[in-house]
Amino acid sequence: MSREQMIDQAVTTALEVVENIKPDQLDAPTPCAEFDVRKLVNHLLFWGPSLAGAGRKQQVAPVAESESEVDLAAGDWAADLTAYFRTVASAWGEPSSWTGMTSVGSPEEMPAEVIGAMVVSEVVVHTWDLARATGQTPTWDAGLLAFVHTDLAATAPMGRDMGLYGPEVPVPADAPLVDRIVGLTGRTP
Repeated sequence: MSREQMIDQAVTTALEVVENIKPDQLDAPTPCAEFDVRKLVNHLLFWGPSLAGAGRKQQVAPVAESESEVDLAAGDWAADLTAYFRTVASAWGEPSSWTGMTSVGSPEEMPAEVIGAMVVSEVVVHTWDLARATGQTPTWDAGLLAFVHTDLAATAPMGRDMGLYGPEVPVPADAPLVDRIVGLTGRTP
C-alpha cells in the first residue's frame, strides 16, 4: 500500500469515529492527559490547516491564535472535524506531497516524507484517543499500523524530548500493534 493510500485509510477510520461521537461526549476525558474530547477536537482543528498546507508545500496560518480559541460552539464541530480530516487526506493523497521539503507552521523545513509520516501517525493516534474516550473500537489495516509503528519507533524519542509524548508505556511485544503504537506515545492501551 502506498503512503497516499495510508493517509486515506487512516482518515476513513477517523471519519467513522467522528460520525459516532455524541455531543454529550465532548467533555469525556481522552487517553491524552491534557485533552478531553472537546480540547482534542480543538487541537485537531487548530493544527489542521498547517498539516494540510504542509502536504501542499504551503505555509498556512492557524485558524486561531491558540488551540483554546477554537470555538466549537460557533459551528458544527462534527462537520468541521470531518472537513479537516478530508482536507488532510486530500493534501497528503498525492505522491508529490511526500517529496521534497515542507514545514508545519514554521519556516523550518523538514523532508516531506517525515512530516507526512507524522501526519499519518497523528491521525491514527488521535482517532484512537477519540474512540477510546467515546466507547468505540476502531480497526485499521495491518499495513497502515505497521507503517505507523515503524515511524513512531524511530521518532517517539524525539517527540518525548519535544514534550509531544509522555514517557513510553511498556507494552508486551506480542500485544496488538495499535497497543504498541499508543504505548510509544505515552498512552496506556
